[in-house]
Amino acid sequence: MKTNIALIGFMGTGKTVVGKRLAEKLDKEFVELDALIERKVGKTIPEIFQQDGEIAFRELEIEAAKEASKKKNVVIACGGGVVLNKINIDRLRKESLIVYLKASPGVILRRTLSDTNERPLLKSDNKALAVKELLKFRQPFYQRAADMTIDTSKLDIDSVVERIIARVKADESLT
Repeated sequence: MKTNIALIGFMGTGKTVVGKRLAEKLDKEFVELDALIERKVGKTIPEIFQQDGEIAFRELEIEAAKEASKKKNVVIACGGGVVLNKINIDRLRKESLIVYLKASPGVILRRTLSDTNERPLLKSDNKALAVKELLKFRQPFYQRAADMTIDTSKLDIDSVVERIIARVKADESLT
């Protein structure tokens, strides 16, 4: 029986804020993969990218996904690139309903520019183009991995949470 919910999607689609609220409402533990990685290595994600490179970060992400996927009764907010390694999705799928949160490029740009997190993959003079190109490349990975997709572009946090809870209630193995 699956007891976890894993949130996947591009940066700025609401994985962390939705995940925290969802975990609270379902009385589950909240696990954010990026925070787990930062705690383990004692560096921020931007520092890991800058000092060690994206490949090193992806290796850390595989380990974090492995650790989180072994837990029970958790909501997991995955980093935007977790889908790039099939092993991550295979591990998460064993225990988790995988929910793909998506948003339009314009909404993603607005959200990522207004938040305080540094986004290593958006270090570009043309952030709009960077978002569009990354999204175009990653979208098939997100779609293949997803059990459920929610477009968060025009929804508030509670509306997204309620849609996920409705799906969970429909799938009694997740209650």
